[in-house]
Amino acid sequence: MNAGSSLKQVLEAGVFAVTSELGPPKSADPQVIIDKAGILKGHVNAVNITDNQTAIVRMSSAAAAKICLEQGLEPVMQMTCRDRNRLAMQADILGASALGIKNLLCLTGDHQSFGNHAEAVGVFDLDSVTLIKMAKDMRDGLFQNGEEIAGVAPDLFIGAAANPYADPFPFRALRLAKKVEAGIDFVQTQIVFNVDKFEEFMNQCRELGVTERCKILAGVAPLKSAGMARYMKKRVAGMDVPGEVVERMSAAEDAQDEGIQVCVDVINRVREIEGVAGVHIMAVEWENAVPEIVRRAGLDK
Repeated sequence: MNAGSSLKQVLEAGVFAVTSELGPPKSADPQVIIDKAGILKGHVNAVNITDNQTAIVRMSSAAAAKICLEQGLEPVMQMTCRDRNRLAMQADILGASALGIKNLLCLTGDHQSFGNHAEAVGVFDLDSVTLIKMAKDMRDGLFQNGEEIAGVAPDLFIGAAANPYADPFPFRALRLAKKVEAGIDFVQTQIVFNVDKFEEFMNQCRELGVTERCKILAGVAPLKSAGMARYMKKRVAGMDVPGEVVERMSAAEDAQDEGIQVCVDVINRVREIEGVAGVHIMAVEWENAVPEIVRRAGLDK
């Protein structure tokens, strides 16, 4: 039997954890995963392997997670409800666990109309909360229909996503509390730029007892340009980018360097908030920025 989740061990030990993202390729080339893993290894505790991110076809998250594991980097396998029914999801969970994948992040998933196969039929047999409950039941030895798993149950450290900024704001912590009740062990949030509002969210989480039952990792991200900051502020739903962040990026001589520093500054603030157990660095297709962010923030592994 393989050892349990090392991410779980880090978080339970009270170490400030660092996770990141690794997007599988739109091809069957394992070298893409190997190269990205080489950049991130030694700098993060685990990496999320996305599941057909933004509804665009990519290498399966389970296969990419296995390649990542072979490189000595702990994967967090994402699973969305868009593409599979409960039979397929349970089969994939059993298979991933058999391959040594211990971390599962449960998501509803982007609607297929946003992706490159808009005519595809979305499944959505479950949503993120019912997927969480199913994964927890499987960990406890039961299939979703109540039937006992014959033999070895999947060894899972179960996670979910949370958006502190979505409307209506007063219900964000309550929504997360439902996921905790369903069975999550950790959560990774939407990207934090507005730290003051995120602190309000964390206050609500503490009042509800969420931080006592779930490890919360604050999502952070480096900005590449002022244009990216403006786009995220005006066009990305559920994102809260303060005007001063846009101004910083606009005034910067080296926008990418400033974008990394903005990310580091957010990390330094959120790590002082009670109940924040780590950060999740979302540098999609900019993995080279992660080691520098970790170094500047003093989080070297």
